[in-house]
Amino acid sequence: MSLSTQQKLKVVETLKNSLRNKFAEYKPEPSAMPFHTRLLGKDRLALYQFIHSLITNFGLTIFEPVALSIAESKFKVAKSQYKVGDRISEDSLYVIQKIMDNLTSATTRPDKIKELELIRQSINPSKTRKTKPTVTDLFLQDRKGNTFLIDIKTAKPNKGNFKEFKRTLLEWAAVALLNNPNDKINTLLAIPYNPYEPNPYARWTMAGMIDIKNELMVGKEFWDFLGGKGTYDDLLICFETAGIDMRDEIDNYFSKFNR
Repeated sequence: MSLSTQQKLKVVETLKNSLRNKFAEYKPEPSAMPFHTRLLGKDRLALYQFIHSLITNFGLTIFEPVALSIAESKFKVAKSQYKVGDRISEDSLYVIQKIMDNLTSATTRPDKIKELELIRQSINPSKTRKTKPTVTDLFLQDRKGNTFLIDIKTAKPNKGNFKEFKRTLLEWAAVALLNNPNDKINTLLAIPYNPYEPNPYARWTMAGMIDIKNELMVGKEFWDFLGGKGTYDDLLICFETAGIDMRDEIDNYFSKFNR
């Protein structure tokens, strides 16, 4: 099942609104660049700076609202910027630290199913502490009772980030399971596109820390999971359509920087 005509229109409008919101709030950093300005022109330099800013925040500005608009049609519950909770079992914290230590020392390999079971067994409602986990980019619940907490990341995360990502995924699970020990919880990283296409995604930096099969979705797999088979290909067309529709609007926006 690919995107319906109505869904495609909704995605295109979501993209346009996201870009217009970015235009409205964007304020170039005041900096004198006399050589760059004379070589490239004010409008091209402004365009470069805007694109750099947009790419830096593409996940929050573009991918997150688009992902939410697609997921709302398939999932029973779909929310963005969702707060999992604010308490965690102290025993779970101990288990998470042990998991992290073993992965860091390569004593064990990442195994999310086993890790979740260890966390589930460690839940002790009588011994908890206050916590402030990272807000999830997407919170989804399907009609079979499965819960998905998803963190949307850049296409090429740095090596040092994966320990932080892994701990976040484990802590999300622990907080959610404290509230509902029987929850069918899934905590995942999502990478919106594969920068290595047509080759498989091969980011060596996640080796030894992320369970590739159970903690990661990349490109087509991610978008087809949200909207059904064919969603990724439809989405590329939606992006192209939005870009064509807004071409004059984009040109007019940047022409003002020549004045």
